[in-house]
Amino acid sequence: MFKRICYTIHRMLGTILSILFLMWFLSGFVMIYHTFPRVKPSDRYRIMQALPDSISGNDSILNVISGLKTTKLNLKVIDMQPVYQIITEDSTYYMPEFTSESGAKSFDRLTEYAGLWCDASIEKVDTLTQLDQWIPFGQLKKDMPIYKFYFADKDKHELYVSSKSGEALQFTDKDSRFWAWLGPIPHWIYFTSLRQNTDLWSNTIVVLCVIGLIVCISGIILGIRAYITQYKSKKKLRSPYKKTFYKWHHILGFFFGIFVFTFTFSGMMSLVGIPDWMVKTHDRGLMRKVMSNGSVSLDRYKYDCNEILKNYRESVKSIDWDSFGDIPLYKVTTDIGVVVLNASSENISILNLTEQDVRRRFEKIHGQEVKVSLLTDFDNYYLSRKMESPLPVYKVEVNDADGSVSYVNPQTGSVRYYNNSSRVSKWTYRALHAYSIKGLVDRPVLWNIVMWTTMIGGTLVSFTGLYLGVRYIKRKFKKNKKVTL
Repeated sequence: MFKRICYTIHRMLGTILSILFLMWFLSGFVMIYHTFPRVKPSDRYRIMQALPDSISGNDSILNVISGLKTTKLNLKVIDMQPVYQIITEDSTYYMPEFTSESGAKSFDRLTEYAGLWCDASIEKVDTLTQLDQWIPFGQLKKDMPIYKFYFADKDKHELYVSSKSGEALQFTDKDSRFWAWLGPIPHWIYFTSLRQNTDLWSNTIVVLCVIGLIVCISGIILGIRAYITQYKSKKKLRSPYKKTFYKWHHILGFFFGIFVFTFTFSGMMSLVGIPDWMVKTHDRGLMRKVMSNGSVSLDRYKYDCNEILKNYRESVKSIDWDSFGDIPLYKVTTDIGVVVLNASSENISILNLTEQDVRRRFEKIHGQEVKVSLLTDFDNYYLSRKMESPLPVYKVEVNDADGSVSYVNPQTGSVRYYNNSSRVSKWTYRALHAYSIKGLVDRPVLWNIVMWTTMIGGTLVSFTGLYLGVRYIKRKFKKNKKVTL
C-alpha cells in the first residue's frame, strides 16, 4: 500500500514538475556566471556630475536641520546645481529648494541625463505606465511614468529612468538581456505579471518547491526500496529496471536525488524565514541597532565639507555625512568609487578603525563586554566566492542569547551581522544552493567540480523524469482514446 502511494505521488507529481526541475537546472548553469541585470554602481559614479569647488558648508546646513532628527544627509548635483538631501524619520527635504517633495523632473532634463549613460544617440523613447520584463518589481510603480530610452549602438543599450526621482532604475544591453532569458528569468520565475506582486510570486515559488520536495522524497524512498528488494532476491546491488530510461532514472535518482532535494529545499528557504519554533530570535531590534548609525550630528565634524572639495585629488561627485558610533564620517563618491574619510580630527584622512573604536561602539550597543579579533581570512559566514568582500575585518562576538556576531570593515565602517537565526538561514540556503562553504570557496577548482557534477546529475534526473512523464501522458491519452471509441 505504502509503495503504491509513493509510486503514484512520484509519477503524477513528477510528470507535472519534471519540466520545471529541468528548467531550474539548465538555467542554474547560466546563473553561475550571469544574473539579472542591474544598474552598476560604477556606471552611477561615472555619470554623476562633479560638485563645484565651493559650496555652502556645515554651518549653513546645521542651521537648517537644527531641531530635525536627521538620519541621512547627502550632497550631490541635481539639475546642474548642488542640492542637499535631508532625510528625517518621516520626511525628505531638499536644499536650496527645501521642499518636502522633489517633484517630477522635466523630460528635457531626463533626456540630457540619459545621454550621459551611453555615447550613442537616443533612437527612441517610450513612456511606460506599466512595468515590463526588465523592471518587474512592484515597488517601482511609484516611479511611474517611467521613461525607457533606446540607444542606437551595436550593444542595443536600454535605460529606464524614473520621472519622479530622475534616477536610473535599470540599464541593460543585448547580451545581459539574452543571458537573463536563459538564466535568472526562468530560474527565479521573473515574469512581470507574477513578479510585480511580491507576495504572490514568493508564495507561488514556495508552493512549487514544497510539491517538488514531495516528489524528491517519494522518489528517494522508491529508489532505495528497489535496490533493497533487488539485493534480497538476487543478492546483487543493481537496478531492477530493464528499460533504458527507467533504469537510468533510477540509477541517477539514487545518486543525485538528494542533491535535487537540497537544491529545491534551499531554493525555498531563500524566501522563507527561519521560524521562532526552530531558532528563536530574542532581540528583534538588535540588528537594526547594529546596522544603524543613528542621527547625523554635524557639531562633531572637525573640518568642513569644503575642505574635501579643495584638497581631494579626484573629482568629487557626492558627499554623505555618516558616522561609526561617535566617530563622524564623510563618504565621498569620486570617479573611481567611494572612499570614507574620518572627520574626528582636523586632518583629512581615510578611515582606519582601531580595535578600540570597534569595541567601544559594540559595548555601547550590547551593554556588555565583547570579544574583538582581526579576521585576515574568510570564515563560513564572512565569505565571498568572487573574493569581493574586503579583508581584513574585525569580528565582534557577543555572549548573548542570540549568539550575535558582527563583521566590521575598518576602512568603511560597514557592518555585517549574524545571529543564530541568520546562521541557520545561511546553511539552509546559500550553503546548500550555491555551496557557499569555506572549504569549497577557498578552492575554486573543487567548487566548480562539485557544482557542475551535482548540477549535471540533477539535469539528467530531471530529463529522464520528463521523458518518462511524457511517455506516461501519451499512454494515458491513447488508453482514453480507445475507451472513447
